[in-house]
Amino acid sequence: MGKDLKGKELGTGITQRKDGTYQARFIDRWGKRQTIYGKDLKLLRKDYAKCVADNERKLNVKEQLTLDDWFTKWLEVYKNKSVRPNTKREYVHIYNKSISPYLGSRKINELVKSDIQQVVDRAYDSGYLYERQNKIRLILRDMLQRAIEDHLIVSNPVSGIKVRSEKEISARALTVSEQQIFLEFCTNTFYENLFQVALNTGLRPGELFALQVSDIDFENGLINVDKTLVYQKYLTDTKKEFHVEPPKTKQSYRKVPINSVCKKYLLRQIEQKKIVETKQPKEFNSYLFTTKYNTPLNSVILSDAIKSVIRQINLFRTAQDKLEFFSGHTFRHTFATRCLEAGVAPKVVQAILGHASLKMTMDLYTHVTEDKAIADIERIVPDSDNMVLVFPKKMA
Repeated sequence: MGKDLKGKELGTGITQRKDGTYQARFIDRWGKRQTIYGKDLKLLRKDYAKCVADNERKLNVKEQLTLDDWFTKWLEVYKNKSVRPNTKREYVHIYNKSISPYLGSRKINELVKSDIQQVVDRAYDSGYLYERQNKIRLILRDMLQRAIEDHLIVSNPVSGIKVRSEKEISARALTVSEQQIFLEFCTNTFYENLFQVALNTGLRPGELFALQVSDIDFENGLINVDKTLVYQKYLTDTKKEFHVEPPKTKQSYRKVPINSVCKKYLLRQIEQKKIVETKQPKEFNSYLFTTKYNTPLNSVILSDAIKSVIRQINLFRTAQDKLEFFSGHTFRHTFATRCLEAGVAPKVVQAILGHASLKMTMDLYTHVTEDKAIADIERIVPDSDNMVLVFPKKMA
C-alpha cells in the first residue's frame, strides 16, 4: 500500500512525492513500468484506474510515435525489401506531398477517421483524382494496420474512408483504320519493328524495352516475360537511371505467343540490332530494342517516336480529321481490342496481357465485349416459317 507525506494510506501503487505530487505505478502487459503523475489525488486515481483497465483489456499502446516517425520505420521494416525501388520512391513522394504536411507531427494513437478523411478530401480539392486519393488511403491503411500489429494503436482509423472521385477506367485503342494508317506511315522507319511487335504482343512498354534475344523462343513461338526496364530516379540515385525490375505483378510473369507478323519483325529487329551495334560498339547492351545510338529506350523516347509518325500523318489531313497523339501503352490496348474483336476468349487475353484478374480485363474492355455481343447476336437467325433459332456451327 502507498502512503502520502503524512503517512495516510493511498491505495496500491499510489504514493506522494516530496514536492507534493502524487504518482501511480503499474507494470504494463509488455513488462514495462508505467508511472502517472498528478496534483489532484481524485483525478489521479481515476486516470490510474483507466490505465490499468486499458492494460487488462489490451487497449493501451506500447509507445507513442508521430506519424512521420512511424512512416520512416514502416518504410524501412515493412517495405524496404518487399517493394521495388520505384514503388518505394512513389510512397515517399506521396507521403511527403499529401500526408506529412497535415498529419506528420500528430501522434498515431491520436488519429481519428475524420483526420484521414480530411487528408483525402484535401487531395481532391487540390485537383487529384481517384488514383492519388486511393494511394493516400492505401498507404495510410497499411501503415496503421502495421501499427496495430506492433501494439502502437488499437484500431485503424482508415477503415471506411471515402475516395471523393470515381475511378476512371479507360483504355485508348486505335481503330482498325487508325492502326492501318499508322503502320503505313511508320514503314521503313527506325522504330517500325518495335511498333509492330508491340501491336502483336500487347507487351507493356517497359517489358519491350527490357526484351532480349534470349527471351525469345522461336521454336515454340513464345516470348518469356520476366523483367521490365524503367527509367527513374530512385532514392539512392543522384539522377535518373535505368533499372531492371521484376514484372509488375505475379501474373505479369508469363509467356506471350508470337504470331507470324510478330516473328517477321522480331527477326528484322535482330538484324537491325546487329547493324546498330556495329555502328555504336561502345554502347554495348543486350536489349533488343534500342535507340539508333544503341542506348536503352524509355517512355519519352517511345512517345517522341510515335509523335513523329503522327505528325507525318496529319500533314495530309484537315484540322478536323487529325489523328490524336497517343502513348506507347495504346499499342497494348489496341492489341487487346483486336483480340477480343476476333473472338479470343477474355480469359486468354487476360493471360497474354498479364492482368492480375479477369475483372481487370473486362473492366478495361467492356465496350469491346459489348459491341461484339451486339454483332454476334445478329448471327442468331430465326427460321422465317417456324421461328426456330438457328445457331451457326461455331456457337452450337
